[in-house]
Amino acid sequence: MTTLTQAPPSPANDKAAEGWPFWSILIVDDEPGMRNFLVKTLVPRCHSVMSAGSAEEGAEILRDQHVDLIILDISLPGRNGVSWLKELREQGFTGQVILITAFADLDTAIEALRAGASDFILKPFRVPQILNAVKHCHENSRLARENYVLKHTLSARQDTGSRLIGHSAVMRQLSQSLERVAAVNSTVLLQGESGTGKELVAHMLHHSSPRAQGPFVPVNCASMSPELIESELFGHAKGAFTGAIKARDGLFYYAQGGTLFLDEVADLPLPLQATLLRALEDLKIRPVGSEKLLPVNVRIIAATNRSLVEEVAAGRFRKDLYYRLQVVEITLPPLREHKEDIADLVRHFMAQLAPVLGVAPLDITPAEMDYLMQYDWPGNARELRNLIERSLILGTLNVSALYAQGHRASPTPSAPHQERRTTDLQTLERLHICTILDSVQGDKTRAAQLLGISRRTLERRCAEWAVT
Repeated sequence: MTTLTQAPPSPANDKAAEGWPFWSILIVDDEPGMRNFLVKTLVPRCHSVMSAGSAEEGAEILRDQHVDLIILDISLPGRNGVSWLKELREQGFTGQVILITAFADLDTAIEALRAGASDFILKPFRVPQILNAVKHCHENSRLARENYVLKHTLSARQDTGSRLIGHSAVMRQLSQSLERVAAVNSTVLLQGESGTGKELVAHMLHHSSPRAQGPFVPVNCASMSPELIESELFGHAKGAFTGAIKARDGLFYYAQGGTLFLDEVADLPLPLQATLLRALEDLKIRPVGSEKLLPVNVRIIAATNRSLVEEVAAGRFRKDLYYRLQVVEITLPPLREHKEDIADLVRHFMAQLAPVLGVAPLDITPAEMDYLMQYDWPGNARELRNLIERSLILGTLNVSALYAQGHRASPTPSAPHQERRTTDLQTLERLHICTILDSVQGDKTRAAQLLGISRRTLERRCAEWAVT
């Protein structure tokens, strides 16, 4: 007999204190008394508890339902538990499995662990024993998710700190807005130019939210292959496409109980936008090649340096998805609009980078700071950070990198105001970008890295100025 039992509605935080509020558990045992005992024990602590009297009934449930943990009796009518577990692992089941039995020896235990069991318990057992086993499985699953997230993000992440830097009115207002938004669970859309700190803000929202103990999973939609991005986000079943030799969970699953940060969301292909919209509306995802719907509990923070209103008007972004993401919209100001924070940012980056590079901080003269204040910073805070890093390596503030060599005399500390009179900021920006491009023989990818802006932003600038 197959049954599905869900716990009565209660706040997730209350359930989290005593159990596993996002987990689904399947109990497979041919003894009705044991099934009832386990169901009554686990229902108050889990998202849902299902039970079946045989491996065949359990297989029927798994065809339609996502399961995080199976509590499986070895001695079942028909197919026994160990042989079914081997088959499940071969089919790509990645969840945790606790094997239970009243008759076991050392050989049976070894066979069970080789088949892929997470734990092994002898009947009869008490409530604390099974709860400790489930807790152990939950911890293993959590560590595996955290390890995957770390591998996914560590190579790409650049730590820029965990707080906003600056005391300008613009930054104070932004801080107040973030404090209010962090407390709620609503979807957030961050807009702003490249380098304004959208990922930093997303981190702040997560760590100041009730989900702070959950994972923060960043996804750069622009850097992922259009052919694989759906699998990366939602996971896939074994054999879903060429090369899918085993099933794999997606980043939505790894963000369970936490925050999924979709950076450069404007770059999502249109077909995937429809899939994402459905996931946000239903709070369920369907792995590629699977018929199962997996319930998810994540907060979505999306970001883009392009105007989604313009993308919608051009037919490149779905209007309904835009409105679904735009529950709370925050636009991050470019650095040129709060230049009074440049001195604070310079001190912050200097203190952050000097110990990492193993060099002494630089003394910035008032004249050099004046040059920094003149510049328009097309790459925003990221470009300023890159300048400070280069300067620490060279041992002197690399002011000349902001001004074109050969087009006019390089600025000197004795004449900052003369430079401001003769060159407007837009011209400075163009000449600086052209100089960087010349220095790398036109390599736009390398130039964008040195400038602290995305290659797409650089290409738009070059197209505006007819620069090849």
